Amino acid sequence: MSTKTFDAAVVGAGVFGAWTALSLVRAGARVVILDAHGPANSRASSGGESRVIRAGYGAQEFYTRWALRSLRIWRELFDAGGCPELLRQTGVLWLTSERDALVTDTLSTLRAVGVPVEQLTRAGLERRYPQFDFGAVTWGLYEPEAGVLLARRAVRKVFEETLKGGGEYLRAAVAAPTGGGRLDGLSLPDGARVSAGAYVFACGPWLPKLFPELLGERIHATRQEVFFFGTPPGDARFSPPLMPVWIDFGAEVYGIPDVDERGFKLALDRHGPAFDPEEDSRLPSAEALAEVRRVLDARFPAMRGAPLVESRVCQYENTSNGDFLIDRHPDFDNVWLVGGGSGHGFKHGPALGEFVAELIDGRRETEPRFSLAAKEKFRRRAIY
Repeated sequence: MSTKTFDAAVVGAGVFGAWTALSLVRAGARVVILDAHGPANSRASSGGESRVIRAGYGAQEFYTRWALRSLRIWRELFDAGGCPELLRQTGVLWLTSERDALVTDTLSTLRAVGVPVEQLTRAGLERRYPQFDFGAVTWGLYEPEAGVLLARRAVRKVFEETLKGGGEYLRAAVAAPTGGGRLDGLSLPDGARVSAGAYVFACGPWLPKLFPELLGERIHATRQEVFFFGTPPGDARFSPPLMPVWIDFGAEVYGIPDVDERGFKLALDRHGPAFDPEEDSRLPSAEALAEVRRVLDARFPAMRGAPLVESRVCQYENTSNGDFLIDRHPDFDNVWLVGGGSGHGFKHGPALGEFVAELIDGRRETEPRFSLAAKEKFRRRAIY
């Protein structure tokens, strides 16, 4: 039985695993990435066409600063790699009512940190975005430097940079380790073996499947449906720069403008039913489509009756409150658990990858909010 030896083995080639691997490679480590289906595959939470990147996080200044650092690193990667189009600076528009503490706190935090932000009255919203019917919305704020990451292609770029830097990749399903102490290797289905100094399980919605006793009640994978609608012929009002990303957390809905002619994206931002990323069907439900279409028809009069041109079923992997999980496995001193993106994690890939790499080589202390001990078995969403 052949054994390949590395400094680190990263299980999972989604945004968390890919950025962890690239950060380790950049620190001089010999790294292998293992994934059962490939980087940013269609089952992965990182496998969609687009993800929002924004600095607004209510009063959660920690995530605001992580998002800003990640935005800078994403830009550096894309500019150096000759693919700046993978980040679209569409701006992000937050819509709300008078008593929405999340948006009020977001405005205060962005101003305190020095992030460009503009507060808009109802009249200001209507002048700038006449394609909206704002309904009960009374005011909003606008982050001009925020926008859209082209997710699947962005993860592929991170993965390619990892291989270019000397990392290796094995397409293989990996079983969870058993026992305790120090893990000395992973046995692969073909009989090969991977040995590493450190092991990172960054498996997204597969984490609770791999570690059911430890994480089965602490990370919950949920079914999330997104829909893309065709825009009216010749009508540019639903594409950048006339249309930004927009979010209304009070109504549990968000939208992404027609980027790369893929359609106007609309989705509900609430936790769906339990979902198995490996086995469950990814056909959209008639119920979700009907609800999203009601939102579309009410908010965008010119889009009433627009054809559905594409849909996707992905998943959130939710911790109890939305904080990520980044901690050492309690039974192994060289195994790390990284996940719990909770629907907002994609943007943070670069900062998270740096953080994990520094944890592994001892340059950083753990962050209490990311600890396994902080992950409860109940769900009470607090991070948006």
